Amino acid sequence: MLYTNVCKHCHKVFRSKIRTLCCKDCRAQDDEQLDDIVQYLTLYPNSNALQISDELGIHPYEILKFIEEGWLTQSHGTFSKLPD
Repeated sequence: MLYTNVCKHCHKVFRSKIRTLCCKDCRAQDDEQLDDIVQYLTLYPNSNALQISDELGIHPYEILKFIEEGWLTQSHGTFSKLPD
């Protein structure tokens, strides 16, 4: 069975054995961005999408798309006031 997909970057229609959001030509772009994000989060683990976007120049919606696709996960921490 082959699936008909549309690339999220170039909007090219392509067929593949799995459902995917990115064609082979644009996969390298996703891989580079994801590697940069992971490296940044290793250094600054509590960063949000806007902070990552400002530092790396990747649009915040691209970062949120990685979360939707399951490449990144969210954590919900708590903040507490430090004693004076």
